[in-house]
Amino acid sequence: MPGLNTSSTADISFMLLIFFLVTTSMDTDMGLARRLPQPPDPDQEDAQIDVKERNVLNVRLNAAGMLMVNHDVMDIKELRARAKEFVKNENNLSSLPEKHVKEIELLGPCFITDKHVISVQTDRGTPYNIYFEVQNELVAAYNELREELSKQKFGRSYTYLSDEQKAAIRAYYPQKISEAEPKNYGGN
Repeated sequence: MPGLNTSSTADISFMLLIFFLVTTSMDTDMGLARRLPQPPDPDQEDAQIDVKERNVLNVRLNAAGMLMVNHDVMDIKELRARAKEFVKNENNLSSLPEKHVKEIELLGPCFITDKHVISVQTDRGTPYNIYFEVQNELVAAYNELREELSKQKFGRSYTYLSDEQKAAIRAYYPQKISEAEPKNYGGN
């Protein structure tokens, strides 16, 4: 009985393996792009920083994933618009961050709210996916504000600006998201 020639089967399967390894993509974990502050100088005394209440947007997440912004319970889908309104303070409302004139290179004197802070505080049991959704919405709010300003001032998308122009836009809308120590809101 004649036998089946299988001498090239290993070569073919090896080539198929390489083909599928090269053509498929691996799932990569995504993280948050955050730059940690430098550690404090050990000789430095603890300085108390006074921040006016109107300059802080308090974003709190409980263990059930419910969102509270200042004293209002809201849906995560509404957070981006609320953050944009807070940072922009277009009508210089007294309940939103204070505005002042600042000289910004390439933009000249600008009436901005660069003393604002968005403070995010979570419960120790807050689900990660909800936390990341909140972070994404806050970063997206800054990105949209920067995109709008770059089109208004330079006539093109923020992505296509020079490094100096991007620096000017970031000076106008500095990203100030503060992570507060997690707490146990639900007791225990």
